[in-house]
Amino acid sequence: MEVQKIMTGVLLLLFLSWAVTVAADVDCTTVTGFFTACSTFITHGTPDPLPGSPCCDSMMSLNMIAESGNDRRFTCQCLMAFITAYNPNATAIATLPGFCGLSLGFILDPDTDCSSFY
Repeated sequence: MEVQKIMTGVLLLLFLSWAVTVAADVDCTTVTGFFTACSTFITHGTPDPLPGSPCCDSMMSLNMIAESGNDRRFTCQCLMAFITAYNPNATAIATLPGFCGLSLGFILDPDTDCSSFY
């Protein structure tokens, strides 16, 4: 039983170190790709995403990428371009983190100044 706990801890640490490495190499395609699991809500405004749903799991992954200042600034810039491009769906996109109980550290709004994150 103890060995299983230790192995689980080791695997968790490996996963977290991998996530940090991936976050360092993130691009806008990756950032906006997290929204594909939420496409039904973005397009139709329903059903509301719930924590634990594939949509919210994607938002949680996006939140992990946007943890540090540089990554947050880059993520913010990608998302501002994304919501500008999908302007009719901007409100739905902007509400996703809140539905999932997350805060990205910035407001998803075309007027957000992404350069202020350090």
